[in-house]
Amino acid sequence: MLYWLMKWVFLGPLMRAAFRPEVRGAENLPRTGGALVASNHLAVLDSFVLPLMVPRRMAFPAKSEYFTTPGLVGTLQRWFFSGMGQVPIERGNGRAARAALDTGIGVLREGRLFGIYPEGTRSPDGRLYKGRTGVARMALEAKVPVVPVAMVGTDRANPVGSRFWRPVKIRIVIGEPLDFSRYFDISDDRQVERAITDEVMYALMDLSGQEYVDVYASKAKEESGSSDQAA
Repeated sequence: MLYWLMKWVFLGPLMRAAFRPEVRGAENLPRTGGALVASNHLAVLDSFVLPLMVPRRMAFPAKSEYFTTPGLVGTLQRWFFSGMGQVPIERGNGRAARAALDTGIGVLREGRLFGIYPEGTRSPDGRLYKGRTGVARMALEAKVPVVPVAMVGTDRANPVGSRFWRPVKIRIVIGEPLDFSRYFDISDDRQVERAITDEVMYALMDLSGQEYVDVYASKAKEESGSSDQAA
């Protein structure tokens, strides 16, 4: 109930009025069954607009801090992320990363949509960075297609470091599902995982028009001295 209220009564109409979102390729999103939705990541706004604008309900991993932050802001965050069915994820070590993958795989095996940002964190400069192979592992273990989705314009509506969103038109471009069933019988093969991930990133580059950088976004941020408060 809370999800539908936010989608059609509260946040959904607000997002439509502020950003006039245009969704292209909605027919490419499977109507039923599990699918991994892989998106580029330009702004915190992505995690609000994308699940509200796609035709099906979609779970997203969300930092556990979003569910525990005190005060009014924390309450609003907790209300939104809980209502949208987002999954709290701990970050910081290998065990946490594996737990995050297992959570996503569980959602996919239930026949639901699960969103993921293959870059692992927001782009520091609007370019598309090298994908983490977690997207491939989840697709292979859950045996689901990967639907590439490009967010366009959210970095202008919500620039890095900005405290308020700006009324800028944004687009969501949904590509055709990528079928990796030919690899389903292959497990724990790093070359296969890398090939799948690179194919997903190529699709995102094609949909978004972003320049591709063959470096992890987290490494680029470390070298530039910047930080990211919300992946």
